[in-house]
Amino acid sequence: MRFLLTLVIGLCLYSALQAAEQARIRVVGIHDPITPVIARFLHRTLDDAARQGDKLVLVELDTPGGLDTAMRDIVKDIFASPVPVVVYVAPSGARAASAGAIITLAADVAAMAPGTNIGAAHPVSLGEKPDKTMEEKVVNDAEAYVEGIARKRGRDETLAKRMVRESISMSAEKALEGRVIDLVARDRADLLQQLEGRRITRDGREVVLRLTGAVAVPAEMRGVERILNAISNPNVAYVLMMLGIMGLFFELSNPGVILPGVIGGICLILAFFAFQTLPVNYAGVLLILLALILFIAEIKIVSHGMLTVGGVVAMLLGSLLMFESSEPYMRVSWSVILVTVLATAAFFAFVVAKALAVHRRRPTTGREGLLGEQGRAESEVSEEGKVFVNGEYWDAWSDEPIAAGTKVVVEAVEGMRLKVKRI
Repeated sequence: MRFLLTLVIGLCLYSALQAAEQARIRVVGIHDPITPVIARFLHRTLDDAARQGDKLVLVELDTPGGLDTAMRDIVKDIFASPVPVVVYVAPSGARAASAGAIITLAADVAAMAPGTNIGAAHPVSLGEKPDKTMEEKVVNDAEAYVEGIARKRGRDETLAKRMVRESISMSAEKALEGRVIDLVARDRADLLQQLEGRRITRDGREVVLRLTGAVAVPAEMRGVERILNAISNPNVAYVLMMLGIMGLFFELSNPGVILPGVIGGICLILAFFAFQTLPVNYAGVLLILLALILFIAEIKIVSHGMLTVGGVVAMLLGSLLMFESSEPYMRVSWSVILVTVLATAAFFAFVVAKALAVHRRRPTTGREGLLGEQGRAESEVSEEGKVFVNGEYWDAWSDEPIAAGTKVVVEAVEGMRLKVKRI
């Protein structure tokens, strides 16, 4: 009897250990601007966590902000998630600015590491600046949106609205004091320890977090998501567009090569995908296309470099105008622009110089190729005679008598006869 009791207790303990080992915390690292790719990645992760019965989804956040539409998609996914979501602004030195601040407010539990900051959620227009009335509408909408999120999560609505209206930013300690966040934790281990046994309200019911023994499993982006996230960088998108334009230029200059056209087409399609996540000013894109047209025209029309100069100026202005935003992470860096424009200008300057050299080169075939060629008089030449030029014997004449064996130069070609003179 005692043996059976011991066996039952052992099996129960073993089952409990197995359950503890199988309990998982899904960890999502977001260390980039908030884009549609990031929103899709988090949506997929939350679905996977719900399907596999994870105890918690932990979002470790460090972002300068991002697109309003992507941020709203993430907030909706967090609210709809059957798995509790904790947003942890970490490590020290990280920030949850702009869209990142609103995502943090939407979490079931908002936490920050010491030395981090949150706020500056004033909406920033992308591309052309709106008029004052439209800008006020956008700010009012964002303010009401963040107020509703703060009320739903029981956080300070006044400070939340000030993050939008006044662009205030707070340290982790001030955010905790102002009830904008719930916890300040040194690291992930400290955070999980503080979360153990914490009661949160979800959909009107109370949930107790039991995380002891749970295993942290990192959520990884798929290959396609990594590629799409990388090209959402304005520098990468800009370089892809330039490579696409250059590829099409080579294909148009040398029809039938195929490879440059294929690569150029792929690069342009990827660039246009990235443009949907960036503040694109299409006047800049048109200026860059104009630069391409001027470069092609320079090869077809001899303008002595003027079309190339115009193309370089158009490309530089287009590069500067293409991404208009007050946020540095939404603009192309000066170094990338200068390197790209200078490399393109140097290439086309080389091509134009070679084209001009070919145009200026003296003909080497046909009638024009004989002009200026030197030879030797094979007989006396006056009104008629024979000369040896370019390995061939020619009938020739001259305005002055030329003795046989004298070196001559060709002055003109008439039919099959050469006019020569003494050197």
